[in-house]
Parts: sequence; C-alpha cells; structure tokens
Amino acid sequence: GERPVADEHDDPGHVTWGWKDGMLGARAWYYAKILRGKGTFISLEMTPYFYALSENFGAPESDYLAQYQQGLMTREARLVYETLLAGGPMDTVRLRREAHLSSKGSKSAFDRALVTLQQDFRILPVGVAEAGAWRYSHVYACVHQWYADLPALARPISRKEAREKILSAYFAAMGAATAEEARKLFQWKAGDVGKTLAALVAKGVLVAEVKGGYALGSLVVGA
Repeated sequence: GERPVADEHDDPGHVTWGWKDGMLGARAWYYAKILRGKGTFISLEMTPYFYALSENFGAPESDYLAQYQQGLMTREARLVYETLLAGGPMDTVRLRREAHLSSKGSKSAFDRALVTLQQDFRILPVGVAEAGAWRYSHVYACVHQWYADLPALARPISRKEAREKILSAYFAAMGAATAEEARKLFQWKAGDVGKTLAALVAKGVLVAEVKGGYALGSLVVGA
C-alpha cells in the first residue's frame, strides 16, 4: 500500500526500504506479505514449496471463483484480483480506483484484501510508483503472470513434501524451535505441524527434545 519513508538518505530505514524497493522488479527473490501478514523474503528455490501449499490449483485465472463462492474470499479481494487479472500491474491508487474501492469507507477492506491476496500467493508487489499523497505507492501484479513458471514448478510438489522442505529450511536457519513456534509462524494446523515434525525426526533431520522442542539433528551431539 502507501506508507511514509524516511527523508534522509543515510537513515537506516531509508536505506533498507530503498534497497528492497529497488529490487522488487528484479526477480532475485520472492517478496510479499506472507508469514503472519508481514513482509517476507523467500528464495526462488523455496518459492514453489510455499506456492504448493496455497489454494492455487493450476488455473489461477478461474480457480479463485471457487474460493469466493465458498465464502473463503471477500468481495474486495475478488475485485482487486480481477482488476489485476484484466489490467496487469498497477499502483495502489489506480488499483483502488479501477476496483471501485476508492471511497474512504473501503480503505480498510482494500488494505486487508491486499494482504490476504499476498498470503494466498495470488498477488505480489513488483515495484514502487510515485503516486498518492506520499508519492510512494507499491505496484502490484498477479503472481502467475509475474512468475509464469511458478505454477508448473509447484504442481508436482505434494503438501507433505512442501511442509517438510519448508520446516527443514526453518530449522536449518533457527537451529531449534518448538512445535508451537513453527505453527504460529506458518499458520498451519497443529496436526499438520506435528506430522511434519514426526516425519523429519524419523528421517534424522530433527531430534525431539523435552517440552515440545526440536533441534536440527546435525547440531545435537550423538544424534
């Protein structure tokens, strides 16, 4: 959406946001508000595994309608997605206008729709435009149009395989964590987290510790 950024060029916040914004269109990694609705960087190697856990079933230009009809997608999210499907990448100011969500009362629903669609791997920010009151507005695009090969890369990956790959990478970065910490971060069902952790323990990737904790097997002496 739109947000103020630091004015000073040497301000750490300005430098960080400037670096991220400048790389949005480079396709060097995947960036969107995903984990817990916060900005998340995902390597291109890992992105198909996350996509495999989404509700995209191979026909991104039509399968969203099933989600909407089942009450799993809001009207605002449908309008935003359909606007990007038809019009291609556009900044939030134009997107709100063309989705007919430009009224003051629609702003919160519009912002929620942007986050939900990012978490569902349907849209992502691909650039920044000088638009809006702050002259700073993200440009959004449909995921399957921006990363055209992503659906095909994710198609052969099962949900079980995807969860194991993602949790393996998570523990490789963290070293150790509890099942609850993993569940809160990825927002998976507790049963799915438990099954995935058990599978990784059986494969020797993880070692189960006391009080629901797990550690990377390579870090545990004698594992």
